[in-house]
Amino acid sequence: MTASGSVQAILTPPSHNSVIYSLATGGTVSIAALFIAGILPGLLLSLTLMVMCVVFAHKRGYPKGERVPFKQALKIFVDTLWGLMTVVIIMGGILSGVFTATESAAIACLWSFFVTMFIYRDYKWSELPKLMYRTVKTVSIVMILIGFAAAFGAVMTYMQLPMRITEFFTSISDNKYVILMWINIMLLLIGTLMDMAPIILILTPVLLPVINSLGIDPVHFGMIMLVNLGIGLITPPVGSVLFVASAVSKQSIEKVVKAMLPFYLVLFAVLMMVTYIPAISLTLPKLFGVYTG
Repeated sequence: MTASGSVQAILTPPSHNSVIYSLATGGTVSIAALFIAGILPGLLLSLTLMVMCVVFAHKRGYPKGERVPFKQALKIFVDTLWGLMTVVIIMGGILSGVFTATESAAIACLWSFFVTMFIYRDYKWSELPKLMYRTVKTVSIVMILIGFAAAFGAVMTYMQLPMRITEFFTSISDNKYVILMWINIMLLLIGTLMDMAPIILILTPVLLPVINSLGIDPVHFGMIMLVNLGIGLITPPVGSVLFVASAVSKQSIEKVVKAMLPFYLVLFAVLMMVTYIPAISLTLPKLFGVYTG
C-alpha cells in the first residue's frame, strides 16, 4: 500500500516531476497548469487505493486502530499547519498571480528553512553545512541531467529523429487511442529499467511531436506520463521504490511484488482512465483559468 501510494505523491502538487516535464517541453507547458492538472488524477488514485485498503482490511480481518482523542488530533493538526503552509504558498501564490511558479518555489524554500530551523527545530545550526552540501549534490545531479538532455535533444533534432518517430507511430495506426496505448506500453517497459527524471527529460522532446500531430493536449499527456512512469517505480526489475519497500518491510522482492499484484491492477485501471478521459486532467486547469488549451 505504501509503495503504491508513492504514485499518488508524484501527481499531487507541488510535484517536482511536473516541473521536470515542463522543462523537457522547453517551457511550452505551464507548470501551474500541470500542478492543477495533477489534483483530480491524484484524488482518483487515492480513492481507489483507499477502497482497496478497506476491502483487504475486512477480508483479512485486520484489527482496528485506536481512536485518537479529539484534543490530541486537534493538536497534531495545528502542529502540521506550519508545514502545510508550504503548499498554500506555492499553490496560492501561483493561482492568485502573486508569484510565478519559479518565484513561489523560492519563497517556499525560504519558508521551509524558517519552519525547520526556528519552529520545528529538526536540525541544529552546526548541521547546516552538511544539509547545504546534500542539497547542492542533489540539485547538481538534476541540472547535469537537464544539460545532457538538452544536448541530446539538439542532436535528435539535427538527425530528425522526432520526425521519424512520429512517422513510425503514425504508420502503425491513424487512431490516436491506439497510438496512446503503444506509447503507454513503451513507457511502462522503459520505466521498469530507468529512473523517472531521465526518462521525462529524454523522451518528452521525442514524443511531443507525436502527440501534437495527433491533437493530444500536452498537459493531458504530461499526466499520462507521470502516472505511467510512477507505476514503473514500483515495478521490477529496477523499480527503486519497490526496493525501498522491500528494505523497510524486511521482505523479499518476490513477496512484495506478490502482495502488490492487486494494486497493480488498480494502478493500470487508473492509468487507462487518465489516458482515455482527458477531462480528468484538463477540467481543473481550465476551471481555475491557468490553462486555455
